[in-house]
Amino acid sequence: MTGGAMDPLPTAPGAAAAEAEADEEADPPAADSPVPPVSEPRAPDAGRMQVPPGNPLLLSLTLQELLARDAVQVELVPEKKGLFLKHVEYEVCSQRFRSCVYRRYNDFVVFHEALLHKFPYRMVPALPPKRMLGADREFIEARRRALKRFINLVARHPPFSEDAILKLFLSFSGPDVQNKLKESAQCVGDEFMNCKLAARAKDFLPADIQTQFAMSRELIRNIYNSFHKLRDRAERMVSRAIDNAADLLIFGKELSALGSDTTPLPSWASLNSSTWGSLKQALKGLSVEFALLADKAAQQGKQEENDVVEKLNLFLDLLQSYKDLCERHEKGVLHKHQRALHKYSLMKRQMVSATAQSREPESVERLEARIEEENVIQTMELRNYFSLYCLHQETQLVHVYLPLTSHILGAFVNSQIQGHKEMSKVWNDLQPKLRCLFVGPHGAPAPPRPPQDGLSAH
Repeated sequence: MTGGAMDPLPTAPGAAAAEAEADEEADPPAADSPVPPVSEPRAPDAGRMQVPPGNPLLLSLTLQELLARDAVQVELVPEKKGLFLKHVEYEVCSQRFRSCVYRRYNDFVVFHEALLHKFPYRMVPALPPKRMLGADREFIEARRRALKRFINLVARHPPFSEDAILKLFLSFSGPDVQNKLKESAQCVGDEFMNCKLAARAKDFLPADIQTQFAMSRELIRNIYNSFHKLRDRAERMVSRAIDNAADLLIFGKELSALGSDTTPLPSWASLNSSTWGSLKQALKGLSVEFALLADKAAQQGKQEENDVVEKLNLFLDLLQSYKDLCERHEKGVLHKHQRALHKYSLMKRQMVSATAQSREPESVERLEARIEEENVIQTMELRNYFSLYCLHQETQLVHVYLPLTSHILGAFVNSQIQGHKEMSKVWNDLQPKLRCLFVGPHGAPAPPRPPQDGLSAH
């Protein structure tokens, strides 16, 4: 993931006519699934989404309510299955559905594709990459963490969490879950086809929606870049904590090895044999405290990796999915809408030209085709407004997640306080054991002095 600038949101549908004209011949717009014309509304099906009370454009959610929707755990299954090609399997446990199912990476891929099919105008988080061969433990663990972030963002997303496909993925324990997911996605249309508000989305959009998006886009771009840097620094701190733990452990082992040395003293050093013996005995016992210090440092690094780095990655995944959504809108529905409008204008000019040349009236079939084409253009216009409607809601959802910053900072501060407190106690417990290392003139223990006094020559 890179920290590049966010792509701009699309402007009104009238732009880029020249580009649309160039693309019209090579790539004609494909019609969406048939929907009734605007002038002929039909009664909604029983399964269509209901209009929420109040202003449906506004989200009245808090971060606590989002997090309480579900907590999904993703753990590696120790055994690898498969006769020839070994693969990794995950145990996915949902707190909301009280279910535990086994899923492979390809199951997540099919689920991801189904979400994009049903919710093309929503933030669908990206999946981690797939490595065909040579997947080491580090890669597998990183992918497990990424899959956990993905499924939790999906399970807490308002429209996703109420869709049957999520329950299917999290609770279906039968065979061939991939075909079940595909059938579930194909038997119904996308969100535009099933939302009662689709034909009225334009009525709920604010007049200054482009200005609002421009301001939000600037803010979210700055937040993305800053959080990307924070995540990188947090990862470095975790890496240093783990390296510090390894160094402390080796330091203690070397002291223990020095104290366990059985090489005999030469005759000329026999006068100091008792001193050296006392020093070796003291050094040998210090490895226990240094091992404890190493364990405390490793625990702090692990805790900050889980509570700080992972939460930063979760928020970055959300922001990246917002960027991807803006790109899909610009390159998808908006681009198709512009090409459809251009084709419609060409059709009108042909009709005017035919009338001016007193041509014969068009056949019934050709007239019906033109009416159908107008319906397609109307549908594309409705889709464009519905896409803007969803983008407005997804922007609000990003802002709902912003208080996660305080959770991250709180976890980081608490980890630092607790870690330094525990390590300070071990260092203080270690200090009395050093007294025998400092021997006075007559062999009596002497308290340690500051380094500048002990090393200065007089």
